[in-house]
Amino acid sequence: MNSILQPEYETLIFQFRGFKVMIDSDLAMLYDVPTKRLKEQVKRNIERFPEDFMFELTKNEKDELVANCDRLATLKHSSVNPLAFTEQGVAMLSSVLRSDKAIKMNIEIMRAFARYRALLKENEELKKEIFKLDAKLNQAFKYLLDKLDALHQKSNEPRKPVGFKIDKNK
Repeated sequence: MNSILQPEYETLIFQFRGFKVMIDSDLAMLYDVPTKRLKEQVKRNIERFPEDFMFELTKNEKDELVANCDRLATLKHSSVNPLAFTEQGVAMLSSVLRSDKAIKMNIEIMRAFARYRALLKENEELKKEIFKLDAKLNQAFKYLLDKLDALHQKSNEPRKPVGFKIDKNK
C-alpha cells in the first residue's frame, strides 16, 4: 500500500468543539486546489455540510489555532475565519471536489483519521495500565509504611535494661 499522505500529516488534525477536524487551507493544500475554490464548492453544496460535518471557527478559535500552529500564521491577519471539517465533512468533500487527486487524497485522509483514532485508543489503554500499576504501587507503599510504623511503635516501648545489674539494696 503506497501512501500519498505521510504520517506527519496526522498533525493536520486538530480538536475543536469536541470534534477532530482539518482546516480548509490544509485540505486545499492536500487536494492541490486554492482555498478559495474549496470554499466556493462547499458554499455551492452547503446542504451537504451540516454543522457536524463542517463549521466556521470563531475568532477566538482562529486565534488559538494560529497561536498553537506556526505554519498557519498567515491566518492571523485574515478577515475570514477558516472552515473546519470533521471526518465526515472531509469524506463529503470528495463528492464536491471530483478530481482524481482529490479522491486519492481523500482516501489517505480517511486513513490518517483512522490512525489518529487508533493512537488515541492506544493511549487510553496505556493510561488504564498506568493507573493499575499506580494502584499496586500505592498498595505496596502502604504495606511498607504500615510495617515501618509498627517497627517504630515497637522501638518506643521501654526496654529492659541489659548488662550487669547492681543490687541497690546492699
